[in-house]
Order: sequence, then C-alpha cells, then structure tokens
Amino acid sequence: MIGTVASNERIMKRTYFLLIICVLGALRSLAQPAVIPQPVEMQRNGPAFTLHGGIPVYYEADSLLPAAQLLQHYMASSMVRGVKLLQGRGDSNCVNLRVDSIAVPQAEGYVLETGKKGIFLTAHDAAGIIHGIQTLRQLWIPKSSGYFTVPGYTIRDYPRYGYRSMALDVSRHFFPVSYIKEYIDLLSLYKFNTFHWHLTDDQGWRIEIKQYPRLQTAAAWRKETLIGHKKETPHRFDGKRYGGYYTQQEVKEVVQYAAQRGITIIPEIEMPGHALAALTAYPNLGCTGGPYETATFWGVFDDVFCAGNDSVFTFLQGVIDEVLTLFPSPYIHIGGDECPKTRWQQCAKCQARMKAHNLADEHALQSWFVQRMEKYINSKGRNIIGWDEILEGGLAPNATVMSWRGEEGGLAAAQQQHRVIMTPESHVYFDYYQSRNPAEPVAAGHYTPLSKVYSYQPAASLHDTLQQYIAGVEGQAWSEYMINEQQASYMIFPRALALAELAWTPTTQRNYDDFLKPLREQVSTYYWLYLPRKESISAARTATHNFDEVICTAMQPKAGSVPLTLYSSYPGARITYTTDGREPQRSASAYTAPVSITQSCLFKARAFNEQGKPIGRTFEQKVTIHKATGAAVSFTHAPLPRWNPGAAALVNGIEGVHRYNDAQWLGFSGDDLEAVIDLSTQQSIQHVRMNFLSYHWQRVWAPQQLEVLVSTDGQQYQQVYTQKDFPVNGINKVQASFPATKARYIKVIGKNKGILPAGEYGAGSKALLMIDEVVVE
Repeated sequence: MIGTVASNERIMKRTYFLLIICVLGALRSLAQPAVIPQPVEMQRNGPAFTLHGGIPVYYEADSLLPAAQLLQHYMASSMVRGVKLLQGRGDSNCVNLRVDSIAVPQAEGYVLETGKKGIFLTAHDAAGIIHGIQTLRQLWIPKSSGYFTVPGYTIRDYPRYGYRSMALDVSRHFFPVSYIKEYIDLLSLYKFNTFHWHLTDDQGWRIEIKQYPRLQTAAAWRKETLIGHKKETPHRFDGKRYGGYYTQQEVKEVVQYAAQRGITIIPEIEMPGHALAALTAYPNLGCTGGPYETATFWGVFDDVFCAGNDSVFTFLQGVIDEVLTLFPSPYIHIGGDECPKTRWQQCAKCQARMKAHNLADEHALQSWFVQRMEKYINSKGRNIIGWDEILEGGLAPNATVMSWRGEEGGLAAAQQQHRVIMTPESHVYFDYYQSRNPAEPVAAGHYTPLSKVYSYQPAASLHDTLQQYIAGVEGQAWSEYMINEQQASYMIFPRALALAELAWTPTTQRNYDDFLKPLREQVSTYYWLYLPRKESISAARTATHNFDEVICTAMQPKAGSVPLTLYSSYPGARITYTTDGREPQRSASAYTAPVSITQSCLFKARAFNEQGKPIGRTFEQKVTIHKATGAAVSFTHAPLPRWNPGAAALVNGIEGVHRYNDAQWLGFSGDDLEAVIDLSTQQSIQHVRMNFLSYHWQRVWAPQQLEVLVSTDGQQYQQVYTQKDFPVNGINKVQASFPATKARYIKVIGKNKGILPAGEYGAGSKALLMIDEVVVE
C-alpha cells in the first residue's frame, strides 16, 4: 500500500485543507481550473462527475496497479475512502486507467476526460498516468467529507522537456526522511520527474556506506555550524555538534516512495572537490594526509581528493558500488565543480600522475580523474552527470553536463553533442533572495524573484538543430541558509512551481499573469503539503503570497528629482503610499503614475486587494535629494556587467543595502574606480558622502586608497579628501568634509585591491570594488 499512517499534525493539516477547498469550490467550478503546470490543451466537456467512496478504479494492466493504488491513497487522504481497485476496463460511473502509446504518442503524455459518465485517463506510459492523476487532484472539488465533484473537461497534455528536476542539498543542513517524502510529494504534484539528491559535501556525508563506517561516525558530523551569513565577521559558531545520515534502508524506502510517484532519484557523490568531510574520515585520501576537519563554514576548500593516489579510486569505486545498489537511476551525479588545484600543484603524487599521463596542467588532471570514474560507472551500465567544470581540460565521452555558471557551459557541451541540463544560478538557484524586502530571512545573496524564474528561456540562443541535446532544466536548493524545514519550504516554494511550468508547458502558451491566477489558489489550497510542522497555517499562507507585494523601481533621476514607479502583480490592486514615514493605509494617496520625489523622505507603499486587505508587506525606502541627484556620471573603467545597474544609480538618491542585491551597487572587478560627476553648473560644496562595501569572504574589498577631487573646468582637479582606512566589514560610510569650494566636476578615485594575495579567500582572483550613492552637499 502507498504511504504511511498520518500523524495527528498531518490530519489537522488535511482537515484545514478540506475546509478551505470547500469554500473555494464554488468559485473554481465557474472559472478555469487552477492547474499547474498549465496543460497543453484544456476544453470544457459537459457536466461534472461525482467521485465518492466505493467508486471502482479500473486499471487495464498489472503495471498500472501502483498508479491505481496511488490514486486510492490520495482519495483516502482527502476523506474519500472505500475506493475499489479492479483490473480491467470500466465504461461508466468509474475511473478508468489505461496505456495506449498510439492514442497518446508523446512520452509522459496523457489524455484526461472527465464528465457525467466518469473519469477516463489514457496515457502514453505509466509516467503519463501519474501526471494525469496529479492533474485530476488539482481538478477535483471536495464538497464535504466523503465525495468530490470533478468538472467536465478534456485535457490533452505532454511535457516540453523530458528532464524536469529539483535538487536538495542535505549536506549543509540535514533534512529527515519525512521531509524528503513531502518534498517528493510536491515534485510529483507539479509533474517534475527527477529529484537530484545532493548527499555529500565538505560539511557532511549523508549516506551510509557499509564498507567505510567512518563515513557515518566521522564524516557525517561537524563540531559546530556558522551563525549568520559567511560575509559577516568576526565569524560566529553555535558550538553544537551537528549531523546525521540516511541509512541504506531509509534510502531504499525513499527511492521506492519516489518511484511510486513517478520520480527518479539521482544521487550526487561529490568528487574530486567538496570532499573535506570524507577526508576527515579517511585522511589518507588527501594530498597532505591531514589531519582534516569536516567543514563548519560555507565555501570552497583547498583540500580535495588526491588525484595521484590510487587508494582514492579504490575508495570511490567502493562507494559507487554501494550507491548503485540503492539507486536504479541510469545517471549518477559525480559533482566535478569548484575543485581548487592548490594541493595538486604542490603534491608529488599528483605531479607524477600528470607526467605519467602526459597531462598539460591540473585542469587536464581533473578531466583525467572524471574520465577514469566515468569509465568505471559506465562499466556498471550507468552514465555520469557533472557540473559544467567537467568541461575544463576535456569532456568525458558520455557525460551529461549540468550548466550552472550561466548557460555557456551547456551551450558548449551541446555543440559537442553532449546531453545538457540547464540550471543557471542566475534564474533557478532558490537559495537566493526572492524579495528585496528587509524582512526576508538571511539567504545566500543576489535576487531571484518568482517572475525571473518564470521568464527563463533555456538555451534560447542555441541553434534549432542542437536543441535536441537540451534534456531539460533543474532548480537548485542549496541549504547553507536553509537551516530547517520551514526555511527550506519558504525558499523553494512557490518558485519551484514557476520552474515546473516552464519545464512542462510550451513557450507559446506561457504567460506570467495567467500563471499567477492558479498560483494564488494553489498556495491557498495545497500549501499544507509543504507546511512546516511548527509553523501556523495562517503564517504559511501569508508567506506564500509575498510575490504580489509592492515592487518599487527608481527611474532615471532628473536634477533634484527621483521618479519612483510602483507595481503589484495582484489584479486590480490599490497601491497607496506616504512620504512622511507613516504606514500606508488604504485611504492614503493612491498610486496612479510615477511619484516624483523632490525632497528627502522616508517613502512607504503597500498594496490592498478589493476587500481592502493588505497584500504582502510594506515597501519602505529612504530617498535623499542632494546637489548631485540626477547629475551626469562617467567612468574611466566600465563596471562589471553583473554589477552595472547604470551610471545613474550612483546619484539616484537611494543607498544600496548590505545584501547588495538591490541593483544599486556598482562593481569593478580588478579595475580601479574613476568616476566623474558633472553638476552642470558651478556650485559651492563642502561635503561628499559615499558608501563602499567590504566583505572579504565574498571577494569584495574596499579601495586601498580613496581620493576625492574637484574641478571647475573638468581639466584641472584639486584634491580635497583622501582615505586609506576602511575598517568596517560591511558598508563603510565615507564622510568627506572640506572647506566650502566652488566646483562643477567631482572626481572619485578608488584604487582596487587587484589580484587577491595568497591566504585570502579567493586568492588569485580579482577583487571586487563596490560603491554606491555619492551624495554631494
């Protein structure tokens, strides 16, 4: 039978679910059903059908019995019990499941027909049957305990991509089997077909390997965990031993649970980098021999598996042998990313290996390492997946490339006719902030709102003849800052639903506003599936609606003026605002056109629905109007494209925040900052303020020296201020004061740290110098 006995907490969740969905039922019966991902074709098909206890579910082949049992389980979980499972074909007043690959030619496709005679689900394969069942779940409307109504529809549906996946990192933070199952439930509901289980990393080894017991007793545990963000210094730790691992029996249970729901699990065993936990257990596998310690900090570490040591391959092959017995997936993920070469460069064994195999450099050594492991895995009838770094030094012959550092790696692999999975961190890394609201919990960084995920177009620039090599897409959930189930759920959902639709629905049929309509209903209806155990239902429902809250954008500033635009994705939302710091009420000034800010103020805005209830949280922004607001700005060196919101951001009256994900900071990679601000007329000035970031653990360094110079003609400049000390880890606020001076041009020069020296985080890479808002008074 499917599933386990529900806890009291789960029963309470489902009880609340039934009450909510009954209220929504009347509205749903009149509108287009809230189905995510949007089906390829959906047509109304007469009256509704009633699903009740005792109704027969027919399945035409033995292979469909698990799917029939799954449907029975879902109905029983929603208080419709006594469903009969019968092999054969039913004609009326029943549910009928059958496979017909001619009638439904697309893999994983299905045709679902609901109406007064019953429910008839025909699919290309068993996977299509499961997808059809998940659509049926989103269609049915519980009227009371014991029966559903299903509106009459004909739905023809099939996926855009054959690979649709979500990952979950359980190394940085460990999640229990119960949560993994809930995660799989959601993936299946939204027609994902793969779960990428990231099981090993520097911070913990999470899978039992019987041949190597110290992986359980040593590698699975760390002595303590970093508190807060890694950019914050001094670093603080909680002093608590942390860890855990999944027994092989638990893994088998999860794999079976996933398979019953149409989900293939791909395990990831990291190599040759991200190996510090394994080295802690078996120090002979490292270049130095240790001692090592399971990482308590987030980042990339120099100690990796020794590529010149044959014992490493004996170890990894032993690990893979046990992994293969647990996971039937045709693919095994071997990592291959972020492998520093520092130890290999200094290791006699690694250098001897390079000489013996005539390898040009350490990148070629990594390629040799990956290819050796690929050959072993291929010999066992499986293939490898690796992050896009496996392209460096030469791609393994049968490898699938998972492109995460943008799309470039994936495009290069496709051009070599290799299978590719697109997972660019710019769009599908769900450990990034989903809102710029300061109330957001600590996240890795950057800004990836729901709309950005939905807008992603995989490999759009790739020639049509090579599109066949794009297997699909995957979302990433790295858990450095997902400290518990509650935080993981909040970060992953509902963004995973946007990914589900772009992976399934044809591009021509996707529209963001149309996606939000069913999403609003889905998060109110199915939120109980991923509701953390210790969070109130009302809190969870509020949290998932933040995608409709007010978004504010500063337009091109004008002299002495900053225009602000406001937007809410909620249809018909009334947006109100204040400029005096008061909380906006529905009766406050209504937003109808860009608001021009001409005086310094604390600006606040909020959206309200048709009932007058607030939508999401209040937007808040301090705006400073000064002599340089809207002035022309020019640079000797252009900012790095990723950190270039436009020169106007330097003088738009809005100061960047410490998370530096607000499109206000300008960043210079390795280059000096040299900016000239033209006030357009000579003015008397005596104060220049500006902010610089300093986060060495993010490779962000304040200038080695700052100079402020002024000029009346733009040719001859006079230095009025200099500073060399920037002591704050975070935002360094520069207050440059000098005797009143007539000037039209202000030049700001910041000397970049350049190449980061040995011993610093990111040694050998370029320092990033980041500046925002030059205030002139």
